Amino acid sequence: MFIQVMQGPCTRRDDLRAAVDAWHTDVGGAAGWLGGTFGFTDDDQFIGVVRFESKELAMANSDRPEQGAWAEKFMAAFDGPVEFHDCNDVTEFLDGGSDDAGFVQVIRGHVSDRDLVKVMMSDTDALRQMRPEIIGGTFAITDDGTFTQTVAFTDEASARRGEAGEAPPAEIADALQSLMADATFYDLHHPWFESP
Repeated sequence: MFIQVMQGPCTRRDDLRAAVDAWHTDVGGAAGWLGGTFGFTDDDQFIGVVRFESKELAMANSDRPEQGAWAEKFMAAFDGPVEFHDCNDVTEFLDGGSDDAGFVQVIRGHVSDRDLVKVMMSDTDALRQMRPEIIGGTFAITDDGTFTQTVAFTDEASARRGEAGEAPPAEIADALQSLMADATFYDLHHPWFESP
């Protein structure tokens, strides 16, 4: 799987959402496109996490003339520069990305040991038991170790109760803290989703 993350300032939320929603009609389905998760933070940051089967198929989509025309309209809705992060190294956990989520948390930072993080995330039985409100998510890493994790929750109230619940064992908490330095959390209170 390949993931492209887009993030930028946007106060014209309706215009940007309309541009995202119009992709189906203006551009049409792209080969290898698996779906996307989108939303705005309270401080007007747009975040989009788009999934493709492979980087090659994602780049082929970007090269289509109709994609370029649509991208101009999409970019015009932002108030400032937009960051793009291409992630070839993607791990899904639990049920992966979910269009049923009522709340999505996006975590951005830098990981020092990607293999160890993947091993820790593979213990899905423990995660389901500790945090049943988590539907699933993705963990995507760029070549330089920058990561974007999306976590899909049933709803925000359940997510907050889960955060306040029993802490993970100290050794797991300490390992995650050291592995994912300088993490920033972005709450998407009203996420929306696009699927083929």
